[in-house]
Amino acid sequence: MMDERCYAVIMAGGRGTRFWPRSRKRHAKQVLKVFGDRSLIQQTVERLLPLVPAERIWVITNHDLRPEIARQLPEVPPRQIVAEPAQRNTAPCIGLAAHILRSFDPEALMGVFPADHLITTPKPFQRLVRAAYRAAARNHLVVFGIRPRWAETGYGYIEFPQGFQPDALKPVPVVRFREKPDLATARRYLRAGRFYWNSGIFFWRASVFLEELEKYLPETARLLAQLPRFADRRFAARLREIYPRCENISVDYAVLEKSRNVVGFPSNAIEWNDVGSWNAVYELLPHDADGNAARGDALFHASSGNYVDAENKLVALLGVRNLIVVDTPDALLVADRAQAQKVGEIVKALEKQNREDLL
Repeated sequence: MMDERCYAVIMAGGRGTRFWPRSRKRHAKQVLKVFGDRSLIQQTVERLLPLVPAERIWVITNHDLRPEIARQLPEVPPRQIVAEPAQRNTAPCIGLAAHILRSFDPEALMGVFPADHLITTPKPFQRLVRAAYRAAARNHLVVFGIRPRWAETGYGYIEFPQGFQPDALKPVPVVRFREKPDLATARRYLRAGRFYWNSGIFFWRASVFLEELEKYLPETARLLAQLPRFADRRFAARLREIYPRCENISVDYAVLEKSRNVVGFPSNAIEWNDVGSWNAVYELLPHDADGNAARGDALFHASSGNYVDAENKLVALLGVRNLIVVDTPDALLVADRAQAQKVGEIVKALEKQNREDLL
């Protein structure tokens, strides 16, 4: 078990719109059982429990998801499952968590973990987490880089200097952060060998992060500083008043790309996937000889490269290629696998039609 100053913060406020129609406001991607009989957030907690006890795990989510998360995580004290009053991206979310932790532990070291990622190599992951907390105790901002396995255009990249040793348990200076590249640039990054995927996993001292937030995102820092201590009975009311006024911006843009105090742990050993779309699920599941994959009962005839997700019925595909088929009791999605990243546009269209019954 880690030092008692070490806390884990799980970010679980997203809606997972690219996983519609399974992902809904009250049952979003992070609480779905995408792989196995445990949801993604349950698997996240299981990876962390050998390092951080449940009484030092905090979850930042939203009001729609909070009841389901509390049901799925009975080991986490309910008061530590905190609902944001409004969705404001990762910089305010992490700033809120840092304020809460510092309010009762001025020396708090926080690891920040997305709720909906898949990591299939827990031992290497846990070794790096221990090393990252140690680097955070030396007042660094710490990031995890994952060796790219293909030329991905949907991820940001971390550039490391020449000659670093991956998985060496020693922090490496970050040269710079790179935005999501075009395909040609992503291929160049892959060949270079020193550009790693930005996993969205971070470590720092809560007080150090709040100082950096004050430097680079002063208006949001000023608003969060107005919150009383978490134990104060006025906290919830003040949070509802203040939080929606925070800037809607990611921690990467707001702080990490500007700070001169960022180090990283590049890893070749961690098998990581952000499970960002139905196509990612397809890629991770076993395929038949024609490249088809299914969750549920499916029959593929003269068809290849398809993904089917359906319950309580047989889905038969005949003479089609590279489709996503996701069936729920009230909605059916049929999409080209190449368009999987655009499924969220269906959700936006439903919002314009005020179809709350399907959101």
